[in-house]
Amino acid sequence: MKKFLTISALLLVMPLMAQNKRPAFKAGEWLKFRIHYGFLNASYATLQLSNDTMDSVPVYHVVGRGKTTGFASIFFKVDDTYESYFGKRDGKPYRFIRKINEGGYTKDIEIDFLYNEDKAILKDNKNGKQMEIPVQDDIQDLLSASYHLRNKYDLDEFEVGKSIDMDMLFDDDGVYKFKLKFLGKEVIRTKFGKVECLKFRPVVQSGRVFKEKESLTLWVSNDLNKIPVRIKADLAVGSLKADLDAYNGLRNQFKIIMR
Repeated sequence: MKKFLTISALLLVMPLMAQNKRPAFKAGEWLKFRIHYGFLNASYATLQLSNDTMDSVPVYHVVGRGKTTGFASIFFKVDDTYESYFGKRDGKPYRFIRKINEGGYTKDIEIDFLYNEDKAILKDNKNGKQMEIPVQDDIQDLLSASYHLRNKYDLDEFEVGKSIDMDMLFDDDGVYKFKLKFLGKEVIRTKFGKVECLKFRPVVQSGRVFKEKESLTLWVSNDLNKIPVRIKADLAVGSLKADLDAYNGLRNQFKIIMR
């Protein structure tokens, strides 16, 4: 289960598609997910969105938290926090924070994006190191990517099998290409009732954590919110499933077909 919550945090904020005729989210949005690792109810994760400013620039501040619970915490204790400050007008990230403790594996990283200098400053607080990484205006971090794409893209622009690419930076490994493939629509059963979803497949790096390049599947609500409803992943050891467990402060009505 090493890197378990790092994986789950990545899954919960995978980029989503949305109609850009109306904003997909607002400050006050709160999402809670129940995460299962195999047969274990392994953890809960939350995403909380609020208003803030950075150097007089209006930004959204999103905080993602995840912890192992119950029986799972006996074998593998996880306490992760991710934060992103991204522009209200342009959706660009200005600061990203990653503080994780996963069974003794720890990281404490801060990234400041300096667009006027075409670079990001990454501070490794754990090891007392700092590095500069070249970036362009279209860069996103792990959390800002989801909110950016929820507002930017119209589903009508995509066909089944079509993919998009995005440059992403969230760690000292540097900028990498994130790819997302649209698989179509599917109605799934949830604790809230039947929900029509848009189905996606993020293409990830195989080997260290995931079984193969296309081992993740993501379902998001086919409404104006485009929130994650379910995520499944085949890992190198075992499988992971995350389901939307609670929500509050949505910008638009959550569309449920049948309770």
